[in-house]
Amino acid sequence: MDLLSALASTPSPSPAAPSGGFDLFGIILWPLKWAVEAVLVFWHWFFTAIGLPAADGITWVLSIVGLVVVVRSALIPLFVRQIKSQRKMMEIAPELRKVQEKYKGKKDQLSREAMSRETMALYKKHGTTPVSSCLPLLVQMPVFFALYSVLSDVTKHYNAGTGGVGLLSAELTAEFYNAKLFGVASLHETLIQAFQTGNTPAIIILITLVVLMIASQFFTQLQIISKNLSPEAKTGQAYQMQRIMLYILPLGFIFSGVFFPLGVVIYWFVSNLWTMGQQFLVIREMPTPGSDAAKAREERLARKGKAIDASGKVVPMEKYVAEQQRLYEEAEKAKAITPKRQQPVSKQRAKKQAQKQPGQKPGSPAAGDTDSSSSAGSGSAS
Repeated sequence: MDLLSALASTPSPSPAAPSGGFDLFGIILWPLKWAVEAVLVFWHWFFTAIGLPAADGITWVLSIVGLVVVVRSALIPLFVRQIKSQRKMMEIAPELRKVQEKYKGKKDQLSREAMSRETMALYKKHGTTPVSSCLPLLVQMPVFFALYSVLSDVTKHYNAGTGGVGLLSAELTAEFYNAKLFGVASLHETLIQAFQTGNTPAIIILITLVVLMIASQFFTQLQIISKNLSPEAKTGQAYQMQRIMLYILPLGFIFSGVFFPLGVVIYWFVSNLWTMGQQFLVIREMPTPGSDAAKAREERLARKGKAIDASGKVVPMEKYVAEQQRLYEEAEKAKAITPKRQQPVSKQRAKKQAQKQPGQKPGSPAAGDTDSSSSAGSGSAS
């Protein structure tokens, strides 16, 4: 396979749809479809170069796995941003609850607008939005649709004797079309098509993958809710929504298992496995402060003679204890320097205190009498 010659023969996007109309969706997806085909062809070339059969289903399945690795690796910066955004959302959860309590029961337009303004001001102040936590998923969706389009067009391109929009030539398209996982399930085949053709092995494979997709998605969300939320975060409305989505989101994969080609189902399942492993590492090594995962990490570090200092770094226990002692002494020193506030005393109580003090002359004013009498006089004058 000569990648350079295939690149030179890449067709340009055409605005004409198969029906003769203007295919706006196809024009938008064209660059992504080109990129998806390029990654698939590269991995297919790599695996055939190391000895795997070019037309075998496992070679194309591994190429799809390679596509997942490329896409998810590119999304790591967005994932880091997502983690930071989630932390900030948890930090401002108490302030958000105060805003919600302030306007609780007020359903007029002005109150709703004021509540919205104060909420957005909080997001702006802390540099976060609820959408930031969804960025990796939002960015992945166009790639997912591009892959769906590439695999869905395989049958059409194979019947026409043509290739894809990019490096997926007519020869590779034919190889992909004829490739079967375990020799029984085509990568472009859907569960509906498998039922229509009576392909029992393909039905079993697809249903098994759908079940695994749902289980992996459920377990990933369960990790966050059960281990990586602080006690404060478990009392808000967002937590209740997360618990609801824990059971609703995985059901969406039933739809994907019925209507999406086997290759797309494999992509999504492998992507779920990536997310699950990535989430496990984050919860273990960078847990939310105050969460059960954070306490478990502190216990693991303590067993190793280490702790987390004020800046969040892992340091030896001796250094941590010294830092805590220093912070305590600084707090006590600041407390001693801060002047104590004198409580106001009434005129009658001040006289009684003066009478109890030894050596106090009967006619002399007690402490606080001057201020009290002056304030009383000003009150009478007014």
